[in-house]
Order: sequence, then C-alpha cells, then structure tokens
Amino acid sequence: MKVGSETKLYKAERTDVSQNQGKFRTYFNFPGRALPDHADHGYGPLATIVESFMDPDTHIAMHPHRDEEIISWVPAGVMRHGDQDGNDLVTDADHLMVMNAGETFWHEEFTRADDPPLRMLQMFVRPHSLGLEPNVQHEPIDAPVEGEWRHLFGPEGSDAPLFVRNEVDLFDLRLDAGSSADLPEIEGRDAYFYVFDGVVDAAGTRFGKTESGLLVDDAGLTLTADEDATVVAFLIDPDAPVTRQGTIGR
Repeated sequence: MKVGSETKLYKAERTDVSQNQGKFRTYFNFPGRALPDHADHGYGPLATIVESFMDPDTHIAMHPHRDEEIISWVPAGVMRHGDQDGNDLVTDADHLMVMNAGETFWHEEFTRADDPPLRMLQMFVRPHSLGLEPNVQHEPIDAPVEGEWRHLFGPEGSDAPLFVRNEVDLFDLRLDAGSSADLPEIEGRDAYFYVFDGVVDAAGTRFGKTESGLLVDDAGLTLTADEDATVVAFLIDPDAPVTRQGTIGR
C-alpha cells in the first residue's frame, strides 16, 4: 500500500506467511513485497526478516546454512547457539550475532527450561558472492539510548561493530511515546523499517506492531511514537550485486 502522493513510502501489514512447529514459531517478512509489481520478495541484498518465537526448553537441532548472512537480534531474553566450530554463545539484549554462513556452516539454537519465552528477529542478507569463507561474529553492543539510532551492522569496512558481506546497514531505535526521530540516511540507499513493538506515525500513517514500511527514492522520513516503540531500520542499496542461493535468504 502506497502512503501519500509525494512520499514514496509503502506500507506492509503483518505478514501472513508463517510456520508453526509447536515450541518454535516463525513469521516471514519479505521487504520486496511492500513494493507493487516488484518481482523479488526481497529488496536488493535484504532477503527476509523473520520474527521468531521460542518457548523455554526448545532445541533446534544442528543444521546447515550456506550463502547467506544471518543476523540474530534479541531485544530481551536469550538465544543460545552452538556450532561446528565448538562455539557456545548467548545472544541477548547486550550482544548481537552475525553468522556469515558462506560456503556452508552448521549450527544449533536452543533455550533452557529456566529461560524466558523468546521473541527475536533473525535477518537474512544475500551476500555479494557465493562460496565465501564461513564466519561467526558475536559482539557486545552499546546500550540503547532513547531517541537515538544505534548502528549495529554494516558492510565490511563500515564503522558498525559487526559486518555483513553486502551493502546493507542495520539500526535500531527506542522511542518514548510522543517523541520523534528521523530515519537514518546514507546516500544512494533506500530504507526499510519494521516496528517490533509499539506504534509509530510516518508521513501521517500509523505503523503498528509487526508492520513495516519501505521508503524508496526519498529525501527522508520522521517517525513519531504514538506509544512507546522499538523499531529496526535497514538502509539498502537496491542495485548491489546479490546471490540468491542461500538456504533461506534466497
């Protein structure tokens, strides 16, 4: 749905693409589907944003990924990770994980019985080339500051704390009700934002929890929180070279 006659902002409602595996439930958001007549479910290098729920005492057995960059963003709770290299990692509100799957990488995810119920985002970025070296990044991140965008990952060589191997940057934001913030901008990039919690207004249109917007070829956009909100935003080069052979992020 296009918003406004001048602003090239397209709104997507909550996705209807989901999988229910009992204690593990996923909702697949496809940024390219926000744009009418767009042939690709992804948008340039950004393939898919998956809202994932894991109950306590849930185990997703060791499985492979290839040719995709997988980012795990956990605003509350914990997601536990093991992998082929013997890593035993905990991703939570203080840490971010990027799994650069490359040619092939095996991993498992789990929660313990005494962990809280988990809701997180896992983001799938298409790399620029096939068969890259696999790698896992797991780093502490700065505490969020209300009203300020936090830069979480970017292309190799950016000033973000973690990297992906294509032209996508991720930011997140906490906004108190009544406060505003402009979307971050990088020349030549389009913006896709997803409301994880709360409600924001953009260009006079309400975006509620799990709804998203795609801003194309525009000079900027201001988000105003109608209630306390948590938002993630991606700045994407829609013309970046991509591969489309990832396990999930095709």
